[in-house]
Amino acid sequence: MSAGGQALRQVELTIDGKKVVVPEGTTVFDAARLNAISIPTLCHQQNEAPVGVCRVCVVDVGARVFTAACVRAVEPGMVVTTNSEKVRRARRTLVELLMSDHPSPCARQQHSRDCELETLAKLEGITQPRFAPRSTSRGKDDSSLSIAVAFDACILCDRCIRGCNDIRGNLVLGRTGKGAQTGIAFDHNRPMGESTCVSCGECMVSCPTGALTNKGTVHAALGPDARPVTSEELLQLPVFKGVSGTFLELNKGAIVQRHFQRGDMVCREGEYGSTAFYILEGQAQVSISSPIAHVKTDGGARGFLSRLKSSLARRQEDRREEEAQQRYIPTDGPVDLAYENPVAELGPGDLFGEMTCMNYYPRSATVRAQTDCTMLEMLRNVLDILQKNKTFREQLEGTYRQRALDSHLRGVPIFAGLTDDFINHLRETVELTRYAPGEVICRQGEPADSFYLVRLGFVKVSETYPGGELVLAYLSRGNYFGEIGLLGVGQRSATCTALDHVELVRIASADFQLMMGWFPQVRRSLEAVAQERLQQNRERLSLVRSVPLDRFLAQGLMEAQSLLILNLENCTRCDACVRACADAHDGVTRLVREGLRFDKYLVATSCRQCRDPLCMVGCPVGSIRRRHSLEVIIEDWCIGCGLCARNCPYGNINLHPFEVTQGEPALPGREMAVIQQKATSCDLCTGHKEPSCVYACPHDAAHRVNPREFFARTLGSPTAGVPES
Repeated sequence: MSAGGQALRQVELTIDGKKVVVPEGTTVFDAARLNAISIPTLCHQQNEAPVGVCRVCVVDVGARVFTAACVRAVEPGMVVTTNSEKVRRARRTLVELLMSDHPSPCARQQHSRDCELETLAKLEGITQPRFAPRSTSRGKDDSSLSIAVAFDACILCDRCIRGCNDIRGNLVLGRTGKGAQTGIAFDHNRPMGESTCVSCGECMVSCPTGALTNKGTVHAALGPDARPVTSEELLQLPVFKGVSGTFLELNKGAIVQRHFQRGDMVCREGEYGSTAFYILEGQAQVSISSPIAHVKTDGGARGFLSRLKSSLARRQEDRREEEAQQRYIPTDGPVDLAYENPVAELGPGDLFGEMTCMNYYPRSATVRAQTDCTMLEMLRNVLDILQKNKTFREQLEGTYRQRALDSHLRGVPIFAGLTDDFINHLRETVELTRYAPGEVICRQGEPADSFYLVRLGFVKVSETYPGGELVLAYLSRGNYFGEIGLLGVGQRSATCTALDHVELVRIASADFQLMMGWFPQVRRSLEAVAQERLQQNRERLSLVRSVPLDRFLAQGLMEAQSLLILNLENCTRCDACVRACADAHDGVTRLVREGLRFDKYLVATSCRQCRDPLCMVGCPVGSIRRRHSLEVIIEDWCIGCGLCARNCPYGNINLHPFEVTQGEPALPGREMAVIQQKATSCDLCTGHKEPSCVYACPHDAAHRVNPREFFARTLGSPTAGVPES
């Protein structure tokens, strides 16, 4: 029946010699399908509006040219030929043209052997296309955790666009470019992982080739006692409301249910993992078992080459002014741990392990089941889709505002004086924003409109100079940025980029200025920090102007502020410096007589006190940082995971073992001796007049120097040699 209630007029036509009758307005393609006559197609799917872009469904209707059956309406008396020699030859040429640009086998053909284009090519007997492929590859997009994008396999059928926009209503996919440069694009031609794509999977289901494929559950490392959860079960849980059942079905095994009995270990601090946990039932305890103490090096007699003793010292025994202000230890969970008692509770609805799961950093804390618990353990692709889900995001943000915003703000010493009233005001106005690896948060020179706190991940802060880009800092959880532009400059003084998967707390300019007005002491503190940062930047700029930047950068010395230099004309390779270092530090040397060379000087492998230390990147508890004096220090809550030692590009951080006594959770009241590691680096032999390595050198070859002054003088000399790698 028509919309007006009248019956549609019937049309009689002939298809391949067969008389058929169909309602007026029916396409030739549908008329053939309704009468069991097959016409191949790639761009058209049943119950979709026809688009006619692939043209593979060409038929002969007696007109001057062949027509696409999916867009041509039937006419009374029409004679249609779908399988003549001329039609087959035209169709074969169209398929051959598509195959000339298609990588064979594509990802879909390799995984499931159902690439529609390659299946059609096989039916047409096409093995090697006669036509030359395009000269350049369109590349891949691997930014999404769930969907792999291979642009070379795309045939521009638009099925993914219709699936995304017409079926799901997400409005993410579209076309970009013209002519041979035409392709699909996400939002305004952004990488898929940085777009508003919610990984529903509709585009993958719609795609006829390997252009859009599911990444699946590769590198899965889920618990041995895990029970796979079906998509039907997951969709019954409120947290999965709105998540695509198609996606969950495609990723069977990427999320499992686990049961933990009281006292069971869920994860241990310092260990690596690839999963996150979501608590469905029960209570869990999150804590740091590593002793809250830093490595203190001291000795008795102060004579030359006296032996130093390394021990674990509490804050009270070797007080540091900055440490005395520390109130919370950041963790990879919804709560930070109180410094004086690093223990907290997690319950139903809590998610922990995000940073480990998304960025493969070590676990920041130990989690045990305090009662019998039921949890979901998931891989990155499932966590990513959950974090993009509106229902889950609202729950996550609500939990953060109520439980973590207070400790997060007060954990930054500058903001310790904020009142409850103001923090309650911020609970309603702050915004949690996410950034993918490599995504720019703000650019140098742009207007400043926000202040940011780092909740998860690491942010790279850099400045652009005529000689190149200089990295100013790596900011982790508990750090902040954006204050310089809001305190009077009016524009960003540096570019801030997500180093990995980053989540930020965005405080709008109006709330920041309100905070400055309500709390003058906070303003004064921020202004002092801003001035220190600007002064450091000016010093860097003067270095760029006085030393050839490319030489400094090539050797990785731009950021050093203290180097051990060996004059090779005096050095006899006796290794007295290395032995002296080991003798001074319980046999654990912090010096290796190898490294980079400038002319006659060797830059030995010893901590350079880098101004922008890579060792800080990834520390799960933020225990390695630098003072305002730019001295890199390791705080007393180091959990000994060793990531800083692996990240240091110069091999200048070591792990020092210590025997400590701690309680046995399975046997209350019983203590046991265990070996705990703490990260250590060169401390310049604190307490001595000069470092042991320098004093021990019998040939006056070893010297500690300020590299900015030393290399400016050396490289600026017309007799300076060319640096070697």
